[in-house]
Amino acid sequence: MALSHILTQIDSGNEEEIERRLHEYNRENSKTFAFDCKEEDARIKLCQGLLTVLRRPVQPQCQSTCLETMRILSRDKRVLGPVVTSEGILTLVGLARIPLPDAEVKPLDEAKSAVEERVVVEALKCLCNVVFNSVAAQQVGEDVRLAQGLCAYLHSSSSTRHEVGLFSLRLLFLLTALRPDVRGVVCKEMGAVGLLTGVLERLLDVHWVGPYEVTPPDPQAPPVPNEKSEQVMEALKVLFNITMSDFSDEDNYHQLRLIAAIMRHILMLRAQTEEKTEETHSHAINLLSNLPVCCLDVLIDVPLQGGLEKYGGKNMDAVQVLVDFMEKRIDKGSNYKEGLTPVLSLMTEGSRYHREIRRYLKAKVLPPLKDVKVRPEVGTTVRNKLVRLMTHVDMGVKQGAAEFLFVLCKESVDNLLKYTGYGNAAGLLVARGLLAGGRGETEYSADEDSDTEEYKAAKPFVNPITGHIEEPMPNPLEDMTEEQKEYEAQKLANMIGELSRQQLIRPMGVRKDGSLAPLEEALHQCSVADSSESDSD
Repeated sequence: MALSHILTQIDSGNEEEIERRLHEYNRENSKTFAFDCKEEDARIKLCQGLLTVLRRPVQPQCQSTCLETMRILSRDKRVLGPVVTSEGILTLVGLARIPLPDAEVKPLDEAKSAVEERVVVEALKCLCNVVFNSVAAQQVGEDVRLAQGLCAYLHSSSSTRHEVGLFSLRLLFLLTALRPDVRGVVCKEMGAVGLLTGVLERLLDVHWVGPYEVTPPDPQAPPVPNEKSEQVMEALKVLFNITMSDFSDEDNYHQLRLIAAIMRHILMLRAQTEEKTEETHSHAINLLSNLPVCCLDVLIDVPLQGGLEKYGGKNMDAVQVLVDFMEKRIDKGSNYKEGLTPVLSLMTEGSRYHREIRRYLKAKVLPPLKDVKVRPEVGTTVRNKLVRLMTHVDMGVKQGAAEFLFVLCKESVDNLLKYTGYGNAAGLLVARGLLAGGRGETEYSADEDSDTEEYKAAKPFVNPITGHIEEPMPNPLEDMTEEQKEYEAQKLANMIGELSRQQLIRPMGVRKDGSLAPLEEALHQCSVADSSESDSD
């Protein structure tokens, strides 16, 4: 469909012919995301023409078709000039029925036809594309207080119309993600945290039976429908954005603890597919990672449902979901940065500040050692998988896995080395300045762990570098004469010296405090310390 023919019909003002031509264009380009640069000017004119038509009193069917064309065109950020003006944005906002603070907009009537609902949905989709692709549109959205209008709509609407709710939340997510200054405004002016908590309560039929306790889901109940799951995830994404701000007063802590309780409820729910369940849990975990760590006790302070009394009478069902989620993400073997580090961080902080969580995770991830005949990174247990991550190429993943295991070991270097071996733990110890041993800075309760009899018997034979019992290796020096040994030692020293002079390697040593330093400095410090000790005698 030639754009010139469409533009001619728009100029003629024939509504039926405009709709017919646009419908054909939409059908041909519904899957188009890369556009021909040669027609860029024509597409800009088409955007302007569509806005002209949309400002006329045309029928809803024509509005819907025009908006569908606008949605396709808005995938190309180069042609958005006519749309990202105040007039263009307000035209779309009016068709989306978003009640702006300074304008009267007629809300969508529940009894209205499907065609009129389609107009609202298409307008919201256009706004999502335009805001995502244009900084100018984001600024206009802030100027007309679009985010506040969306909050007002969500506050007043009890609509069951799925797509209207979904794309309203998605547009609010884009505004709060792309404009950090909008987050604080919607929190202070519109009470967005409480508003979105209410949206989640409505979508999930949450019933409170205590201050921070939700009626547990019925195991026999059907899974959450896909439509509700999609809206829940959009609401979680918006909450993630706005809770990145600092909340410090008592009222906000109460609200955040309510969120933690709802997140626990979400972790215990299942969607219609495993993929959808995992995706929903991922967003819930991301949001929990934003909350103050003192709020995480809400995850376990619920009545036991056949729970685990030996962990202080706390309910660890939600924590077990976190462990299962973590293991699934490790097994996937990809996207560790975004998919795995949030749950590792959440469990690390939860373990550091909540004794019962740490004890439970220690039992699940680092059970008492019995078999030390294989290397710690070899095997299919959660411990084996996490130890393998301690040498991952991604620094964030490597540090996240190591820090998690370190906290489970109460930040004791000796305990960490027992479970991982020195080679795997070296990166963390260097970063923390603990190569000489010792503990981290966090205070923990008295150690309740004890070594198994099997480990006690095997401990003298465990190689501390690899963390397992190695088969005896032949000694390469046995058949050498003293002269040969001296020759090989000198040869190795010369090779190291040459690499050092070429600055390909830098020999390092360990200071008295356990941190790394150039070898000369470390040796000098040790010699000075030894000399002072000798003088004091």
